[in-house]
Amino acid sequence: MTLRPETSGDAAGVEALLDHAFGPGRFVKVSERVREFARYRPDLSFCAVDAGQIVGVVRLWDIRIGATPALFLGPLAVHSGRRLDGLGGRLVQHAGEAADALGEGPILLVGDAPYFERFGYSAAATRGARLPGPVDPRRVLARGATDALEGPVRA
Repeated sequence: MTLRPETSGDAAGVEALLDHAFGPGRFVKVSERVREFARYRPDLSFCAVDAGQIVGVVRLWDIRIGATPALFLGPLAVHSGRRLDGLGGRLVQHAGEAADALGEGPILLVGDAPYFERFGYSAAATRGARLPGPVDPRRVLARGATDALEGPVRA
């Protein structure tokens, strides 16, 4: 299994994986609202490939939180047959390290704190971040924020 940058040729495989992982309900989530206006960062988006099949994906997007340039992580998806081997964590870690290497700012996501805390994400700086739709504030997490993140999430 290898981790590599996502390419335009991966589109069908990634969409199939996202459908498998999330089903049609993925289109109504607040994270999808963010991805509708954010700029996709192919240089910071990665696929996990095993035997020619995409079994995992993580994508990053350019956003602003108020006046603060940031990135948005999502979707993170792993094929159900690979969810117990740490692949999701490897993808999150890899994307974060790639962003750090480029000197990017904080990374925001909507997810489960118990899962993402081990990668440095927390809700400590995100109370003032306003996403484009209803979301449980305990699930709005960030890493790399030196100050409180305040304001609307926008392009």
